[in-house]
Amino acid sequence: MNDQPENLPEGSNDPKFIAADEQSPKGPINWNALAESRIQAAQQEGKFQSLPGFGKPIPGIDNVHDEQWWIREKLRREQLELLPPALAIAREVERFWLALDRLATEQAVRDAVDEMNQKIRAAHYSSAPGPPNRTMPLVIEDVLSRWQRTRPRPQA
Repeated sequence: MNDQPENLPEGSNDPKFIAADEQSPKGPINWNALAESRIQAAQQEGKFQSLPGFGKPIPGIDNVHDEQWWIREKLRREQLELLPPALAIAREVERFWLALDRLATEQAVRDAVDEMNQKIRAAHYSSAPGPPNRTMPLVIEDVLSRWQRTRPRPQA
């Protein structure tokens, strides 16, 4: 004779499958109560304490609901930008000026200016919608003189 209640999956001897309503195991299962009892049992066993993020606030829980949050999160995580070419190249030129003093040699500066000018020209020829591209190619002599004025001098 099988002493297993009728509402348990066949072959299940696991006591976790016992219905939450212990008084009437042959009646319909109260799924909400069953789920809640299993969650409480797992909490008592400490199964949730080793999860990543345990005890930490949920990031963005207080932010305003944004239906495209997952797109923004993906772009942030992958460090991608969705800017029109004119704005993207303007931002890249700003970053170029900030990184200029880290270049060690005049040849490295020349190479970086050539690369930046190629990107600027490519943005000029882009047919993507957006604001007009007003970023002009960099003049190598101007960049070199600025680099010579702003770079850290080797100490003697």
